[in-house]
Amino acid sequence: MRVFVTGASGWIGSATVDELLAADHEVVGLARSDASAAALQGKGVTVLRGDLDDLDSLRRGVAAADGVVHLANKHDWADPAGTDRAERLAVETMLDALAGSHRPFVIANGLSYLVKDRPATESDVSPDLGPEAARGGSENLALDYVTRGVRSVIVRFAPSVHGAGDWGFVAFLAAAAREQGVSGYIGDGSTLWSAVHRSDAARLIRLGLEKAPAGTRMHAVAEEAVSTRSIAEALGEALGLPVASVEPEKADAHFGFVAEFFGLPMAASSARTRKLLGWVPTGPTLAEDIRAGAYGSGQ
Repeated sequence: MRVFVTGASGWIGSATVDELLAADHEVVGLARSDASAAALQGKGVTVLRGDLDDLDSLRRGVAAADGVVHLANKHDWADPAGTDRAERLAVETMLDALAGSHRPFVIANGLSYLVKDRPATESDVSPDLGPEAARGGSENLALDYVTRGVRSVIVRFAPSVHGAGDWGFVAFLAAAAREQGVSGYIGDGSTLWSAVHRSDAARLIRLGLEKAPAGTRMHAVAEEAVSTRSIAEALGEALGLPVASVEPEKADAHFGFVAEFFGLPMAASSARTRKLLGWVPTGPTLAEDIRAGAYGSGQ
């Protein structure tokens, strides 16, 4: 299969590219910089220069592909509304190009704001807020195109897609711990997150691309519920720092923008995903990665 991948040089995208190549798929990767293009070319990837604002490049990438994996996102925390608008337009452009072809379109989303009092499941529907929703409501938009001849497949990622080199939420928590001199958790630390190793997430993306039915919601979740206190304790051990509770009203000052997400319950099940696709996570746990030095060491 010839696969067009956005975010191909990113944290999850680069692992996904490796997984696709290992499975003998041909990959076309979107690259906005010389460095990204060189990295992709070094792997044997065909490079398409452009970004999410370059809609013509997105159309060209889709037109020449047997399937699409959309992982890119601007992640402009200073302008989240602009990020969501760009995401919406980019996804709509690619879906329009795929309409009627029945080709697969695997699109990334998160697990935030789904449910509060229990682990989220694959049957939980993302809030139907249209373009005002997170990521421009692109999950529901993609599912709307199932009736228009697109094999849309949603992959919802755990808040921690971890491993050595991760620059996601846990990396920001580690940076806050170094800056503050203490590894913190909010309140009593009972808020629960899910987690998955990057290699397991990449393998799930490939499986979804290859065989998930249209309209599938996949959960890239290996650990269903990891307490935020246990995350802070693992970081404290790895960084040689004390561990302490941070009062909720002081969380923004301590953690920065990541405080909003660290206070959100984002536990989730992947039972249906595993049964549907035969996906069995094999990577290390989040705590194992942290203690092994994936986010730095105090030694």
